[in-house]
Amino acid sequence: MQPAIAPGRRAWIMLVVLTMLTTAGMTVVLPVLPFVVLRYVPHTHLALWVGVLEAVNGLCTFLVAPLLGALSDRVGRRPIIVVAAFGAAVGYLLFGIGGALWVLVLGRIVQGATAGDLPALFAYLADITPPEQRARRFGLLGALSGIGTMVGPALGGLLAAVNVDFPVFVTAGIAAAIGVISLVLLPESLPAERRTRAVRLGDLHPFRVLTGAFTRPELRGLLVGIVLVTVPFSFFVNNFSVLALDSLTWTPTRIGLLTAVVGVVDIVIQGGLLGLLLRRHGERGVLLGGIATQAVGMLCLAVVASVLAQPWLFIIGTLVLAAGQGAAQATMDGVASNAVDGDEQGWLAGAIQSITAGVGVVAPLLAGALYASINHAGPYAVGLAMMAAAVLVLARAGVASPSRRGDAELVAVPGVQVQRAQV
Repeated sequence: MQPAIAPGRRAWIMLVVLTMLTTAGMTVVLPVLPFVVLRYVPHTHLALWVGVLEAVNGLCTFLVAPLLGALSDRVGRRPIIVVAAFGAAVGYLLFGIGGALWVLVLGRIVQGATAGDLPALFAYLADITPPEQRARRFGLLGALSGIGTMVGPALGGLLAAVNVDFPVFVTAGIAAAIGVISLVLLPESLPAERRTRAVRLGDLHPFRVLTGAFTRPELRGLLVGIVLVTVPFSFFVNNFSVLALDSLTWTPTRIGLLTAVVGVVDIVIQGGLLGLLLRRHGERGVLLGGIATQAVGMLCLAVVASVLAQPWLFIIGTLVLAAGQGAAQATMDGVASNAVDGDEQGWLAGAIQSITAGVGVVAPLLAGALYASINHAGPYAVGLAMMAAAVLVLARAGVASPSRRGDAELVAVPGVQVQRAQV
């Protein structure tokens, strides 16, 4: 393994700026998505079409991400970051212009197919940071992503008070600004002598990394558990704006402000309380407690969707679910990281990112179908069942057994936090 190049101050500052802009830009549109889609579909089909749009976006990302990653090893990080940023700008611009449902779909295709800036940014960080400092800097970059996630939805909700399309165009502007900044100010982190000479077709297969990960006995049960926990949270992410509109008649501003508070909760849990909880309760306690907390949040939202449409219960359910997810997911990330050798951390991060992208394809469609075809509580009832299954799978795999390393430092898997920044 070749050493990272000496980190430059300008490169690190640019990385911080670009990461915060990217995560903020991705989340600005969340509060207004159902309101934009509602112009083109009947209200009874709103949840399904919101799911379709997000599934199309996730599918494009899932299929193209291996290509963008391989190209970043071949041509450098900077060109991929630039192309991805301008591609996102075009996609969001199309979505904002709209005029027909197919234009919205095209916008999500373009944005999804060029969604390679965040993985490239994390690869950039690995390039410029010595190995012994990477864990700390990856954690810092994850925290910065959380701040962007907090700011983006709040900004989107406030801008929607002017016009529901305004946040979408602001997002396009942010993406274009990222492209310009990267083109003009961002130095390349991967020198020519460290680049791959060719892109192998086998490395571009989106299912290859998944197959390799699930065939590993030490990872199989854990990865299944990650799927069972990630899918219900994806249900929530893709559906809670629709639920807030249908059950509470909330405006985009209220939805955006609540989403921002979710970002605050995530920062508090993962940035402050998680280490204390792990030392006191160990991995087993935090993991099972986090899943149980998520289940309580899911139950609250199911009640809101079915029998008691009260804002206070919706807020409590949302925040409790977010707190449990932050604790459980981060703990599983750390357990996964400790299950492989140091030279496999990047491979593991790519595998978990691929799993998350795959969930991002299936979960929005399933959530929309359950919500529209069965009843509004459907996604949350199924989510409760999946969390119960996750506990059983993780216990059988030994992940939920009492930890002998309860006071050990949690090692985050690089890049996994970023996927949750899209919430």
